[in-house]
Amino acid sequence: MKKTTTHLYDILGISSATVCLVHCLVFPLLTILPLGLNHNPFIDLIFAIIGCFAIFKIIKKSNLLVATVLLISMVLIWISVLSEIILDIHLDLIFIGGTGMIIGHFLNYKSHRNRNH
Repeated sequence: MKKTTTHLYDILGISSATVCLVHCLVFPLLTILPLGLNHNPFIDLIFAIIGCFAIFKIIKKSNLLVATVLLISMVLIWISVLSEIILDIHLDLIFIGGTGMIIGHFLNYKSHRNRNH
């Protein structure tokens, strides 16, 4: 049962981190078009909250490398999101954090899969 739950959190984390990274890369390009779209940092905040939920469940049972990658990535994302909300400064740390989240969840998923085979 726990194996399925851990895989579920990994898949949730990989999916949300990928969607977040695509959002962060594509949305600035869409704001160039005259569609009336504005960037809302609270969308990034929602992705960060989903990411926290997934990684806090995962890091309890993951190895040190995975936990470190996920925690550092989440800190970078939160710094970027909060700096945009509070200071209205856009930092590119969110791209590094999003990529790190994908890598960390993928490493965790692979390590669980390798242990079970």
